Amino acid sequence: AAAAAAAAAAAAAAVGNGPTNLAAQLAAAQPEQRRAILGEQLYPLVERHEPSAAAKVTGMLLEMDQSEVLHLIESPEALSSKVQEAMAVLRQAGQMPAGAAAAASEGVIEASE
Repeated sequence: AAAAAAAAAAAAAAVGNGPTNLAAQLAAAQPEQRRAILGEQLYPLVERHEPSAAAKVTGMLLEMDQSEVLHLIESPEALSSKVQEAMAVLRQAGQMPAGAAAAASEGVIEASE
């Protein structure tokens, strides 16, 4: 319980007065529910950048640590960069047509991420 409270405090600090009090939702949720809650917040943001690949990119981003996903939700610049990286990976893997996201032609996710 103490670890959950510490995680909730860290999430609250990271999110501030975020959308629909995201930190409180995460603190109250079971661990297996947290990914879905984050996905519900992240998907519409990703969809603005890449409508045709929003589900796939959102799934990729949800593999990151919860604190990193919270940062993406709160930072449009960080989100844009990660979406571009994810699209580059998808194109390299042959899962997206080359013209699907011309703006994302430069990013590459590092192996450590």
